[in-house]
Amino acid sequence: MSEPVLELTNINKSFTGNRVLCGVSLKVYPGEIFSLVGENGSGKSTLIKIVSGVYQADSGTIRLNGKDYDKLDAVTSIREGVQVIYQDFSVFHNLTVAENISLGTQLVSGSKIMRWKQAREQAAKALEYVGVSLDLDTEVGRLSVSQKQIVAIARAVLQDAKIIIMDEPTTALTNREIDRLYEIIRSLSQKGIAVIFVSHKLDEIYCVSQRIAVIRNGLMVVDQPCEEFDRDRMVYYMTGQEIGVEPFIYEPISDIPTLKVENLSQRGSFEDISFEMFPGEILGITGQLGSGRTELAEVLFGIGKPTSGRLLLHGVEAKFKNIREAMEKRIAYVPEDRLSEGLFMERDLVDNINAPTIDRKKDRTGLVNIKKMMAEAVKRIQDLSINAKSINQLANTFSGGNQQRIVIAKWLASDPEILILNGPTVGVDVKSKNDIHCILRDLAHEGLCIILISNDIGELLTTTNRILVMNNGQLVYESKTEDADEETLNEKILMGSIEEEIA
Repeated sequence: MSEPVLELTNINKSFTGNRVLCGVSLKVYPGEIFSLVGENGSGKSTLIKIVSGVYQADSGTIRLNGKDYDKLDAVTSIREGVQVIYQDFSVFHNLTVAENISLGTQLVSGSKIMRWKQAREQAAKALEYVGVSLDLDTEVGRLSVSQKQIVAIARAVLQDAKIIIMDEPTTALTNREIDRLYEIIRSLSQKGIAVIFVSHKLDEIYCVSQRIAVIRNGLMVVDQPCEEFDRDRMVYYMTGQEIGVEPFIYEPISDIPTLKVENLSQRGSFEDISFEMFPGEILGITGQLGSGRTELAEVLFGIGKPTSGRLLLHGVEAKFKNIREAMEKRIAYVPEDRLSEGLFMERDLVDNINAPTIDRKKDRTGLVNIKKMMAEAVKRIQDLSINAKSINQLANTFSGGNQQRIVIAKWLASDPEILILNGPTVGVDVKSKNDIHCILRDLAHEGLCIILISNDIGELLTTTNRILVMNNGQLVYESKTEDADEETLNEKILMGSIEEEIA
C-alpha cells in the first residue's frame, strides 16, 4: 500500500479544561473513501477543524504528504491539498458557476483582476474532471442544493485537492442526488483523491465507504474496513449501548377518524389529496423535495391556504385563516428547519418551550405567570429527557438531538391532538434518533395522531403504521407499513424523475 496522504498521531485537544479529543490517531491513503463516524459531540467536527487548520491541536503530530506538522494553519492545510466542503458549501450565490469555481484559484495566483476567459476555462475543466455539466453563466443562487454541492466539489478539485472532507454531505439531497454524489465520490477516488466522508447516517456510510473509523467521546473506538462492520456493532461503537430497532405496533383506539382530508389542493403545490387519520396512528408521508409534502403540512397547520378541497376534524369541516386557528383546533407542527423556524436560538428553555402557549400563562391582570412557565419547562424537560444543565440554558448550546426534543416539547405543551413533524431526525445522531422514535411511539399509544414527513425510508418502515408517497404534487401510493418495502417506496418516490432530469 502507498504512503498515507494524511496521518494523525496522538492528537489531543481541550477547550476550557474540557477534553474534546484524547489521543486520536488515524491514517488516510490516496484514493481512499474513508468515513469518520460519531454522534453529535463525539469530537469529529473538532478533528476536521484540526486537519483543516482552523484549530490547532494541543499535542500530537499531523503528517500531510510526508511532511510533519506540530501546528497546522489553514493556509498550509490548503497548500497541502486539504479541502473541506461544509453543509452550507460556502458558495457565493450572486456569482456565476464559473466565478465560484475559479475565484479561489485566481486569488491564490495573485491576480488582482478577474480573468474571465481563464475563469471559464478553469471551471469547465474542473466540471469535466468531476464528470458533471453545468451552465457556467448561471448564478449559483439559482441552482439546486445538489448543483451547489457540485460547484463546491469542482472548486476543491481545481485547487489541487488531495483530500476532500465532506461534512454531512447528504443532509438536504434527494435519493437520486445522493446516488449521483456517490458516483462523483467514487470517480474522485479512482483519480487518486482521498475522500473523508463525515456522517452519522449508517445506511449511507455502508454504501460509499471503504474504511470506517468511529469516534466516541473524543476517543477513536474502532478503525476497520467497511465489510467488517454490521449495523448493530456500528451503533454500539457509536453510542456504547445496544440499541434495537423495534417496529411501531398500531393499536386501534377508535374507528372514527380524527382527521379527514378530502380532495385537498393548493395550486402549484399539490392536487387532490385525500386520506384519513385515526387516534394513535403514525402516518408517514414521503417524497422528493418539491413533491408537495411540506406545502401539504403547512396547509394542515394554517400556514398555507388550500385552493380547493376540505379538512374535517371529528367529522366537522375546519378552515384555518392562520396558525392560531389551527392551534385552537389542537394541531401542532414541528417544521423542517429547527434552527430558523423551530427555535429562538438566543433564548433559554423556558422561553422556547412556552413560546406557542404564552397567552395561556397569563393571570387575571394580563401579566405572564413566570412560575407557570417554569413549571411547564420542567415538566417537558423531564417528559422528553432533554439533557439540560438548567431551565435557563440557551437553545444554541444544545446538541442537534436535544434541540429537536425542545421543538417537540414546545408543541406538546400546546396539548395537540394532531402532531405534524417534518424531518424530525434530520441532523441528529443515531441515539437521539432512536430516542425521538421512542417518544413518538409513546405519544401515539396515548392516542395522539402523528404525521411523520421524512426522506428516510428506514425510519418510515420502523416508526409508522401507514405510508403515503407524494410525487409531483400528487398522492401516488398508499400502503400499510407492514405491506411496504424499500424498493417499492423508492420506485414511487423517483417515478418520473429520470425524464425530468434529462429534460
